[in-house]
Amino acid sequence: MSDGFRVAVLGGGAWGTALALAMLRAGHAVSLWARDGETVEAISRGENPRYLPGIPIEHGIAATTDIGTALAGADCVLAVVPAQSLRGVLGKAKPHMPADVPLVLCAKGIERETGALLSSIVTEILPGNPVAVLSGPSFATDVARGLPTAVVVAAGQENLAVDLAQRFSALNLRCYSSDDVTGVEIGGALKNVFAIAAGAVTGAELGASAQAAMVTRGFAELRRIGATFGARPETLMGLSGLGDLLLTCSSVQSRNFAYGLALGRGEALTGRPLAEGVPTAAIAARITAEQAIDAPIIAAVAAILDGAVSINDAVAALMSRPLKTED
Repeated sequence: MSDGFRVAVLGGGAWGTALALAMLRAGHAVSLWARDGETVEAISRGENPRYLPGIPIEHGIAATTDIGTALAGADCVLAVVPAQSLRGVLGKAKPHMPADVPLVLCAKGIERETGALLSSIVTEILPGNPVAVLSGPSFATDVARGLPTAVVVAAGQENLAVDLAQRFSALNLRCYSSDDVTGVEIGGALKNVFAIAAGAVTGAELGASAQAAMVTRGFAELRRIGATFGARPETLMGLSGLGDLLLTCSSVQSRNFAYGLALGRGEALTGRPLAEGVPTAAIAARITAEQAIDAPIIAAVAAILDGAVSINDAVAALMSRPLKTED
């Protein structure tokens, strides 16, 4: 039963569909826009076999390929499209975007061409709409099935973050609030790169100790980068930082870990599900180099993905770096 609050979801993939279900269960009226007509028809039938096979989709989600129809009358918009597609989708949405309605970013990444965080893209294209970010350790299948999940909602205006967190929370979905948008975005974007690293050493059979080192030292890099850009340490220690890092680096449900696993095993990578850490690695390596931030794992992942170095050689180089005090 709707409480009168209308949520529009932009994106009909696994995460978009899962969040649409979560909003429906929270008591809101939900519309969903997807480019693919087959996906829209499937959701209307109560399924999304391409992205969430075997999971029933509750009726009540108004799915459409018309973005104007999806956005009409929305009180809140969730942008759940890949980071590298965000700019184009927001441009398409702009003529139909209700004034002053918050846009919540639910994708994780850094724009490859510009190095911009996704919140900056929203501010550029939709300056009249407040921006928020939803992130944290969450798999789409878990949320779609209604399994216990905790995430964080961040906005520069603390009262907006609190309001959205309260509205989004429902049975088995607990939302914390934060006003550290930068910290939440950085944690969400970079954990994908470290997940590729963790998957790669696992796939190359370099041992569980190597995987643990990748995760732990990756977190050290995340803290250094976050400090440079003004993220709060407690944010990076929370759900959207350490929590998301641990989940993403430890399960084949993670597209980025699975991509790294295939990379380490020497398997074909074409046709695999989108791994946002792939484009993020290159731009993150460039940014950290320009800012003189010590981020050797990010640099190694970017070099491996570029074909400039093998996984074994990259790990050997990491292991032979000058010794230092742990930070």
